[in-house]
Amino acid sequence: MSLKMRNLAVTAIAATSLLSVAACGSSSSSGDSGSGSSPSGQSLKGVSFTILGQWTGGEQDAFQAVIDAFDKKTGAKGTYTPAAGGDEAGVLGTKVAGGTPPDIAVLSLPGAIAQYASANKIQPASAAVQSAVSANFATEWGTLASAGGKLYGVPVDASDKSTVWYNAKAFTNAGITPPATWDDLIKAGKTLSASGVQVPISVGGGDGWTLTDWFENVYLRTAGVDLYDKLTKHQIPWTDPSVATALTTLKQIWGDPELIGSPAAAVKVPFTSSVDNVFKKTPTSAIVYEASFVATTITSDKNPAKVGTDAKVFPFPSINGSAPVSEAAGDFAVAFTPNKAAQPFLAYLASPEAAKILVSTSGSGFLSVNKNLANSAYPDATSGDLAKQLVDVGNNFRFDMSDQAPAAFGGTPNKTEWGDLQTFLVNGNVAAAQQQLEKDAKSVKWN
Repeated sequence: MSLKMRNLAVTAIAATSLLSVAACGSSSSSGDSGSGSSPSGQSLKGVSFTILGQWTGGEQDAFQAVIDAFDKKTGAKGTYTPAAGGDEAGVLGTKVAGGTPPDIAVLSLPGAIAQYASANKIQPASAAVQSAVSANFATEWGTLASAGGKLYGVPVDASDKSTVWYNAKAFTNAGITPPATWDDLIKAGKTLSASGVQVPISVGGGDGWTLTDWFENVYLRTAGVDLYDKLTKHQIPWTDPSVATALTTLKQIWGDPELIGSPAAAVKVPFTSSVDNVFKKTPTSAIVYEASFVATTITSDKNPAKVGTDAKVFPFPSINGSAPVSEAAGDFAVAFTPNKAAQPFLAYLASPEAAKILVSTSGSGFLSVNKNLANSAYPDATSGDLAKQLVDVGNNFRFDMSDQAPAAFGGTPNKTEWGDLQTFLVNGNVAAAQQQLEKDAKSVKWN
């Protein structure tokens, strides 16, 4: 599975607390200049720059290929380092606090960009970066990478978090097709159960962030984007009737043992296992909801399934006639120092050329929302289709709610929102869940 997504949680946990101690000045690590030049003509030969992220494996290889292409083009020398233990936020916070930040870091949380910007720890985007982002991305992606009216970051990759994955053979055996509505999803689950599937819908409740994604998709479709935005900022309480509606809707699936098995068992299933249950050699489930990055888990050694053939996907279903809308997440590259190569590299990252290298490198699993990247760049049709969905939706998407919340509320394993939804998964008490969610939301500071 993608380390990037496994560690969204880790990034969220540390972001707020570490920013509070990041009070030291930043430093530049510019190298010597020479005759090489950036795409804008700036001399970069001999300039070394550092990048901190959390990608390893195939993702690291793909990102390194982008760095290598930039280095070849400009004469610069970029060095990427994955954070020790995957704790990118923790490592970054320590480096910033110690006055030795990387020249560039990759952040998963728009809120972290705003917090670092307010502390004057990151560099505003150059005119070239602004131009590249404006030309290649929907306006909302630039907004997410901005703070105080200034652009700071470049969208590197994205995840479509409104996708439902299914075992094609199990659907064929049950005589069903991908459901388009919530009611049809429930019916499909019942039919799969009748056909002999042990646990039709695999829920990875052991990793609480999966439950926030379930909630957010249901809330988008039952409450709409305006209330979603308000709840994201805690401008309405979690005791609002709209939250009750979403939780009650969720309970139609989470509270039905015929669909998810024992809720007490589901709350112990890790995300990776929830995927394995659907696509392993002898599957016990047929459906798993999670984002486009599920593809990198499906193709692990445990699972013989092939994406696009054995493992297929359909959009998160409409609820009560709700219009199409997507939830998304992503990573943003931000410059922490005035290194001579930093802004040119960010501008290159925003280009279709860099996006093509990123998504086409074998084993990367990356998707890009660069609207000028051809779908043919993707290694398989399913990945291309998922990327197209994110691009085609334009600004009609919302970023992951819990990733925008203060980390103490939206990103703590087994506590606050994650823990509250895990408790709700088990006991199904809507009113109690709302009260606890609101109590926990009030206990943290909101921007």
